[in-house]
Amino acid sequence: MSKPLSDHDRKKQISVRGLAGVENVAELKLAFNRHLHFTLVKDRNVASKRDYYFALANTVRDHLVGRWIRTQQYYYEKDPKRVYYISLEFYMGRTLQNTMVNLALENACDEAVYQLGLDMEELEDMEEDAGLGNGGLGRLAACFLDSMASLGLAAYGYGIRYEFGIFNQKIVNGWQVEEADDWLRYGNPWEKARPEYMRPVRFYGRTEHTPDGVKWVDTQVVLALPYDTPIPGYRNNIVNTMRLWSAKAPCDFNLKDFNVGGYIQAVLDRNLCENISRVLYPNDNFFEGKELRLKQEYFVVAATLQDIVRRFKASKFGSREIVRTDFAYLPNKVAIQLNDTHPAMAIPELMRVLVDEEKLDWDKAWDVCVRTCAYTNHTVLPEALERWPIDLFQHLLPRHLEIIFEINRRFLQYVASKFPGDNDRLRRMSLIEEGGCKKVNMAHLCIVGSHAVNGVARIHSEILIATLFKDFYELDPHKFQNKTNGITPRRWLVMCNPGLAEVIAERIGEEFVRDLDQLKKLLKFINDDAFIRDIAKIKQENKLKFAVHLEEHYKVKINPQSMFDFQVKRIHEYKRQLLNCLHMITYYNRIKKEPNKHWTPRTIMVGGKAAPGYHTAKMIIRLITAIGEVVNHDPVIGDRLKIIFLENYRVTLAEKAIPSADLSEQISTAGTEASGTGNMKFMLNGALTIGTMDGANVEMAEEAGEKNLFIFGRRGHGDREGEETYYNRIPELKQAMDQIAGGFFSHKQPDLFKELVDLLMHHDRFKVFADYEAYIKCQDKVNELYKVSVMAKQHRLPGSGIRPYLIKY
Repeated sequence: MSKPLSDHDRKKQISVRGLAGVENVAELKLAFNRHLHFTLVKDRNVASKRDYYFALANTVRDHLVGRWIRTQQYYYEKDPKRVYYISLEFYMGRTLQNTMVNLALENACDEAVYQLGLDMEELEDMEEDAGLGNGGLGRLAACFLDSMASLGLAAYGYGIRYEFGIFNQKIVNGWQVEEADDWLRYGNPWEKARPEYMRPVRFYGRTEHTPDGVKWVDTQVVLALPYDTPIPGYRNNIVNTMRLWSAKAPCDFNLKDFNVGGYIQAVLDRNLCENISRVLYPNDNFFEGKELRLKQEYFVVAATLQDIVRRFKASKFGSREIVRTDFAYLPNKVAIQLNDTHPAMAIPELMRVLVDEEKLDWDKAWDVCVRTCAYTNHTVLPEALERWPIDLFQHLLPRHLEIIFEINRRFLQYVASKFPGDNDRLRRMSLIEEGGCKKVNMAHLCIVGSHAVNGVARIHSEILIATLFKDFYELDPHKFQNKTNGITPRRWLVMCNPGLAEVIAERIGEEFVRDLDQLKKLLKFINDDAFIRDIAKIKQENKLKFAVHLEEHYKVKINPQSMFDFQVKRIHEYKRQLLNCLHMITYYNRIKKEPNKHWTPRTIMVGGKAAPGYHTAKMIIRLITAIGEVVNHDPVIGDRLKIIFLENYRVTLAEKAIPSADLSEQISTAGTEASGTGNMKFMLNGALTIGTMDGANVEMAEEAGEKNLFIFGRRGHGDREGEETYYNRIPELKQAMDQIAGGFFSHKQPDLFKELVDLLMHHDRFKVFADYEAYIKCQDKVNELYKVSVMAKQHRLPGSGIRPYLIKY
C-alpha cells in the first residue's frame, strides 16, 4: 500500500509533482467513483484492479478533454502553420503517469487513490504498453510529440493503429520466443475513434490518360478509420493530437454476388484488407520488401494527406466548407516531416493529389511538394535502406510509379545540366536502380522531393554527405543539415526518477524540466557535500528498488552495492552485444584465476529484442543467457559478478531500469549508430557512459567533457590486423573464444555457438576483436573509479570518484 506523503515530503514535492489540495482530491475521488459506476458499470464488491485502473485513467482523461478541445479551437482560430510528423512507428509506452505529470495531477491522484484504499503502483502496472515501435526511431517520434506539445507547436503525429504492436519477448530455455502483443484486448481508454473522418484509400487498378488528365481506375478501396490520442504539453494547457489510422473494409467489399456461399466468403474476405493495420513489422535497421509493408506505407500517407488537404482548405473550427483553394500557400501552412523513408510515398501521393485532383500544372505542384516535405534519415546501414521492386509498384500503385518515373526523368535532366557527360553520376543518383530487378530507391525519392534532409547526430550527418548521399550534397548542399536526436525530460527524468528531479529542483528550480540547458547551474554544486550525498542516496534507493524487481522476476539475488552495468537496445551485430559478452567472460576468468583478490562487484544486464527472422541476433541472446547460466551458479564467483538478460525490454522496463544504472554501454562500431537516445536517458539519470565515438556519444563527450566519459575504440576505418592476428596476440581474447567454441557455456551442445565463433573469427563487419583490448582496458578504469566512489560514499566524502556522477547532471 502506498503511504500518504508527510507534510515535509509534500512541501518538498510540490514543485515537480503538483499540489494535492483537499478540493482536488475530493473531486478526483468523486470522478473515480462516477467512472467506476457509470463507465465501467461495476461496484467496489466486484471491481478488479483493471477496473480501478480504467476508472483512474478515465478520471485523468477528463482533465485533458477541455484543454484538448480548446487547443484545437485555438489552432483553427489562429490558423498557424501546422507540423505533420508522419511515422510508421510511435513507441509511446504507458500514458497514465505521463499525463498526470504533464497536468500536475500526480500528488492529488496519489492522495485520492490512497484514500480510496488502493495502491497507485499496482494500478499503473495494469496499463498495457502502447508498443507501436521497434526501438529508437519509434521512441524518438513519441518524444517529439511530447516536446512539440510542450513548446506549444500546432503539431500532429500520424501513424498506424496496429492491432498488434512489437512482440512480447519470452526467454524459454535461454532462447527468445515471440508472443503476439494483443495490447488492445481490454480496450484503450486514451483513444477516441473518429468515424466521421473516415477516408478511402485506393490500391491496385490501372491508369487512363484522358484529355481531362490521368485517371486511376478499377481500384480496390480500403477505409482508414482514425483514432485520436491526446498529447498533453507540460503544464501549458496545450493538448495536441496523435491520429492513428485503422484499416476497415468498405460495406460493399467483394459483395458482387448474393448467393449464400459467395456472400459468406465475401464477408470473411473483409479480413484481408483489414490486415493492413493488423501488425507492426518487427524489423529494426533491416528492410523486408513485403507487399503488406508497402501497403502500410501508402495507407498511412494517403489517409494523412486527405486530412492535411481538408484542414488546409477549411480554416473555421467545425466547418467543412472550403475556404482556401490556392495551393501555392500550402508550404506556408503545412510542414510534413518524414520519419525515415517509410512515409516516402507522401511525395508521389502529394503530387498525385495536386496534379490529378487539384489540377495544378506539374512545375507548380512540384515546387509546392518540395517546399512542404522534409526528410529525416536514420541509418547508414545498406541492409536497412528501402528499395521497392518496380513490378510490385506497378501492381499495387500504378499511378504512383508513373509519377516517380516522371520525377526521375526531370531530376536526371537537371543533374545532366549541372554535370554534363557524367553518366556514372546519373546512374548513381537515379531514383530507379537498374539491374536484374529494377527497384525504386526510396531514400533518393525523399531527398529529391524534400527541401531539407537531416541526419540525427553530427557524425551521422557528416557520414551521409561524405558517403551515402555525397552526389546529392554536391548537387544541392543547402538541403543537408543536422538535427541531433533528443529525449523528453518529462518522461525520462521527472516521471521515471522523481527523487532525482526533486533534488535538482531544490537547488536550481524547476525550469530545467522545460529547458535542460538549465542543468549547467548544477556545476556550482560540484563540491557541495550535501548535494553529492543526496544524489548518491537517490541512486542507491533506485538500485535497491530495481534489485527487488530483479529478484522477483529473475530469481537471482543481486548485490545492490555492485555496479549496475546496462546494455539495453535492439539486438544487432553493429551494436556489439558480442563485445560485451567477451568482457563478461574475461572478467569471469579473472575472478576465477584470482578468487581472493578484491574485485569490483558487477551486475551486467543486457536487454533488447531480436527481429524474429534475424538468426544471428537470436544466437547472441542465447550466448548471453548461456554465460549467465554458468556465471550465476558458480560458487567461486558469488555475488561479485551476475549476468542477467532482461526479458521483454520495452519503454516501461526502461523507466524502471535506467534510474538505477551506474554504467551505460554505448559500444557500437564507430560510424554505424546514427545517434542513439538510450545514451542520453542514462546520462540524464546519472550513469557514466562507456562508449565509442559514434552517434550522439561524440556530442555528449563534448558537452560533458571527454574525461567524464569512458571513451575507447577506433575512430576511423584505418588499417586493422586480421581477426586471427588479434586472436593469437591477446591471450584473454583467445581464452574467451576457445571457451565459447569448446562448449564451456554449452556443455550439452558444444558446437552451439559455432556460427558466432565463425562470424567473429572470419566475417565480422563490425570489428569486435579490433576494439576488444581497448574496451577491456577501459572497463578496468571503470572498475577503479567505481571502487574509489564507493569508498568516498562510505566515508561521506566528496572525493574525485563521485564528481563525474555530478558532472553528468
